[in-house]
Amino acid sequence: MNPATFQQNVLAWFDQHGRKDLPWQQNISPYRVWLSEIMLQQTQVATVIPYFRTFIAKFPDVESLAQAPIDEVLQMWSGLGYYARARNLHKAARIIGEQGQFPDTLDGLMALPGIGLSTAGAVLSIAFNKSHPILDGNVKRVLARYKAISGLTGNSQVIKQLWEISARFTPDERVADYTQAMMDLGATVCTRSKPSCEECPLATACLAWKTETVADLPTRRMTKKLPVKQLIFLLLHNNQQVMLEKRPPTGIWGGLWSLPEFASEDDAENWCNLNNIAIDHRKSGNQQRHTFSHYHLDYTPLVIETNSTMDFIQENDRVNWYNNQQIKQLGLSAPIKLLLQQHFKGEQK
Repeated sequence: MNPATFQQNVLAWFDQHGRKDLPWQQNISPYRVWLSEIMLQQTQVATVIPYFRTFIAKFPDVESLAQAPIDEVLQMWSGLGYYARARNLHKAARIIGEQGQFPDTLDGLMALPGIGLSTAGAVLSIAFNKSHPILDGNVKRVLARYKAISGLTGNSQVIKQLWEISARFTPDERVADYTQAMMDLGATVCTRSKPSCEECPLATACLAWKTETVADLPTRRMTKKLPVKQLIFLLLHNNQQVMLEKRPPTGIWGGLWSLPEFASEDDAENWCNLNNIAIDHRKSGNQQRHTFSHYHLDYTPLVIETNSTMDFIQENDRVNWYNNQQIKQLGLSAPIKLLLQQHFKGEQK
C-alpha cells in the first residue's frame, strides 16, 4: 500500500469511526492540544477527560496557568500521576508567557520542558495544521504491526525505523485529522490485546495480519517481577487536624503535600519523641499497596493522636497542620489522598 492509499484509507476510516467529541477536540487551540497531549502520556482517555475539564475550567489559557502558584496546579493534577508532567507544564507555561506567544515550530516547542518530538508533532499537526509525524505508543503499535517490525519499540534502531515510516506516511493535507486518526486507530482498533483486525482499514496490507503475528507485535519487554518497598506513613492528628509536609520539588510525588514517612513504626515514634510530641494514642491501620512503574509500595498508616503544639512547625514552611477542608485544596498523591479521606471519614463516625 503506497503512502497515498494508506492516508486515504486511514482518513476514510476516521471520517466514519474516529473520535470527534473529546473535550480537547472542541475549541481547538495550541494550549488545549498541548494540555491534552501531556495528560494523555501514559494515561487512558477515560481517565483524562474529567481532569482535562476541571483543569481547563480553572486554567482556561496559558496565561492563567503561568500566573498560578505551582501548588494550585499540582492540586488540580492530584490523582493523575506522573507529577513531573504538571511541574513541566507549569514551567513551560511561564516560558511561553515570557516569550509572548505559543511556539509554532518544532525547535520552539521542543525547547520547552516536558515536550518531546512526538508531542511537538501532535501540537503542530492538530493545532497549527503543519505536517509533522508523531510516534506515541498507539502509533508505534499500528506501524510495527503494519510493517511487521520485530524488536523492542524502545530500541533505538527500531525507533528510528518507525519514525521514518511515520514521516513517510504523514500527509500534507488534512494532517490534523490524520494525526488524530492514527492515535484513534491504535487506541480503539489496533489495541494491545484482542485487536479488531477485521475492522482495520489497513488490514489487507498489514504484514502482521498476513503472517498471523499480530499478537506477537510489537515485541514485548520481558516482564520483571517488581521489587517491593515498605513504608510507614505517620498520620499525626491534633484537634481535627493532620500534619503534612511538602515533598522536595523533584522525585516521586515532587512538590506534593504528603505524610511523613518512616521505615518502621519504631522510627516514627522515635521521631515523635525527639520532637517532644506526646503520643496520647496510637493505632496502626491496614497495609495497602500502590504500584509505580518500577516498584510496588506497600504502605501502612500509623495514626498518632497528640495535644502537643509542636513549635517546630512554625519554623518550617514545609510542614503544617491542615483540617479536612484545607486538605481538599492541596496537591496530594493518590495514596495519601485516599488515606486522608479514610481517616477523616472515620473521625466523622
